[in-house]
Amino acid sequence: MQIRQFQDASQLTLDQDCVLVLGYFDGLHRGHKALFDKAKEVAEKKGLPIVVMTFNESPKLTFARFSPELLLHISHPEKRYQKFEEYGVDYLFLTDFTSSFSKISSDDFIRDYICQLRAQTVIVGFDYKFGHNRTNSDYLARNFSGQVITMEEVQENGQKISSTRIRELISKGDVAEANTLLGYEFSTRGIVVHGDARGRTIGFPTANLAPIDRTFLPSDGVYVADVIVGGKRYRSMTSVGKNVTFGGTELRLEANIFDFSGDIYGQSIEIIWLEKIRDMVKFNGIDDLVDQLHQDKAAALNWGKSEK
Repeated sequence: MQIRQFQDASQLTLDQDCVLVLGYFDGLHRGHKALFDKAKEVAEKKGLPIVVMTFNESPKLTFARFSPELLLHISHPEKRYQKFEEYGVDYLFLTDFTSSFSKISSDDFIRDYICQLRAQTVIVGFDYKFGHNRTNSDYLARNFSGQVITMEEVQENGQKISSTRIRELISKGDVAEANTLLGYEFSTRGIVVHGDARGRTIGFPTANLAPIDRTFLPSDGVYVADVIVGGKRYRSMTSVGKNVTFGGTELRLEANIFDFSGDIYGQSIEIIWLEKIRDMVKFNGIDDLVDQLHQDKAAALNWGKSEK
């Protein structure tokens, strides 16, 4: 897959016609995958490449009052690119959604962007809007000479699969349901840094992580998680929170990695979130905490076994 950043429409160059998929794909969940499955079907019939034109950051940054959450993503950029390629994309065109871009009319967008990319077929979701006048796929079909395919809503348990729904699940700690809607596992990358070293004194040494991406974290609690270290996958119990038993005030991300030993300070590892075990609790003493950690470890080790 070729990735091309562009600033204006003149930089959108292809030497052949294409199947063009449009939208803002944060997370690339199962609803998005339906568009790419259709794109692959059409592209294979016509012998054309699949092209995506999308944005580096959320278009909301241009319209809404700023809050730090607007800069967060479900997946880090490299994982997002990996999913695009896995879904069959040949060319990924990325740009910033700026004030000037937001002022482009629907007709100009069709002429200067869609036609510039030599789109023979355009595939969009049922709720796709474009141009400063926020026209939909019906308008596109009436004013574009090529084929327009509008994909229907994809649901899970009677509700639309959406990035908003997935973000809400993550914020509640329901990472298992988020993974179901994504169609793959939600994860967090971080560099292993020095912490209080308290875990090793009670028999549960942890890798303390400093997140390296602008991605969402699940709500405070203890989770069943797998950890990728040096290309190998290990089971762990991983906590997010402020270590309230010991009077902590700073957010900590700590993974107790099972069947693993060795110093990995400065190394980047990936936490794969599987399911929440419990909320963060302030214990009366270390003995109560250790008893609970043993229960958490047993839950993490046994997770998924009853399903097999």
